[in-house]
Amino acid sequence: MPVFGLIDGNSFYCSCQRAFEPRLKRKPVVVLSNNDGCAIARTREAKSLGIKMGDPWHFARKRPEARPVVWYSSNYALYADMSRRMYEVLQARVPAVEPYSIDEMFLDLTSLPGDLYQRCKDIREAVWQEAKIPTCVGWGPTKTIAKLANGLAKDHARLEGLCDLTDPRIRAEWYAVTSIEDVWGIGRQTVKKLQSTGVETVADFVSLDPKLIRNLLTIVGARVQAELRGQSCLALSDVSSSRKSIASTRTFGRLLTEWSEIREAFAHYAARAAEKLRAEHLESAHLSVLIQTNPHNGDPWYAKHVGAAIEPTSDTRDLIRHATQLAEAIWIPAYRYFKAGVILTDLRPACRQSQLFALRESKVSAAAMTAMDAINIRFGSGVIRLSSTGRNRDWQPRASLLSDRYTTRLSEIVRVQSW
Repeated sequence: MPVFGLIDGNSFYCSCQRAFEPRLKRKPVVVLSNNDGCAIARTREAKSLGIKMGDPWHFARKRPEARPVVWYSSNYALYADMSRRMYEVLQARVPAVEPYSIDEMFLDLTSLPGDLYQRCKDIREAVWQEAKIPTCVGWGPTKTIAKLANGLAKDHARLEGLCDLTDPRIRAEWYAVTSIEDVWGIGRQTVKKLQSTGVETVADFVSLDPKLIRNLLTIVGARVQAELRGQSCLALSDVSSSRKSIASTRTFGRLLTEWSEIREAFAHYAARAAEKLRAEHLESAHLSVLIQTNPHNGDPWYAKHVGAAIEPTSDTRDLIRHATQLAEAIWIPAYRYFKAGVILTDLRPACRQSQLFALRESKVSAAAMTAMDAINIRFGSGVIRLSSTGRNRDWQPRASLLSDRYTTRLSEIVRVQSW
């Protein structure tokens, strides 16, 4: 019988900040969204003070109860590298690891020697010791059960971060007291449908006739039910293969009017999207751009989203060219712009030869992009980039509370002082 695990970093962004600042160990910590907008990650201490997900920073920081909170701007370079370190710790200890998100990874625990509970406990301890990230681990015979077990491990302190749902009897006990809302793959609209038929718990859902589930929720719902019943329908690679689009969108740090600055922003967003494409060995055959004014500051409202089919590519230069051409067509000089973005769709595996005489050119392009990515991975993001993406970039989102990029920027590494 297969056994899947899911390991999840606790308050991952906040834990990354704490990993390099021991003073934060028991303090309430909150990480903010782009442009220092609202709370997107909170430690347990911050939650206990009433800080909610999505609370605007400019309001929340003024509350008396929020005085002890330590606030941080999002430091994605740090978080991505800490995720990589966590992945490498896991990869050395289990047969296969599949990243599901920056802080969640599925594990292949099938046929591991020794006691499985102790093995998962050791894995969790290794991630803490080597990557300094506290985690919870859940496991079971399917991915859906592993995801549910992980949630239980996180929500119930008595489980001490570990939840084993491989035993059908133990599963049945948890199913009877767990809301259907907590099941991976069951969205809010689906919950409403199920509740209208009297389904409130996982046990209720599992006990329904599969034909009824299929008629009510289609094949997707039937697959979720089968997984909860212990029948594995999702292989270890199924989740990550479902990527349908890649987007790079941001709110500007200030309102922009000049085309030269807006062009830089679009070039930068296209370059970031291209890096994500290549990291997943994909190409895009459709590119769209969006731009908008701020609807809340009294400016005239203007929002435009336009796209076009392109020759499949992951070359940064091609994507910048397409993005800036589309953006220039929808830019109107009279407006002050607040947000823009680049979205790549119609994704397909890289290295497809779509034109007979394009093979040599595509090889040269791939070599150039591979070299650029390798340099940036080794020496830090943006060390080498196209000049069209700008140099100063003072239009970038505000990050007034940004911590050092301890692991990816040589000038910002932790300094040890001798006494």
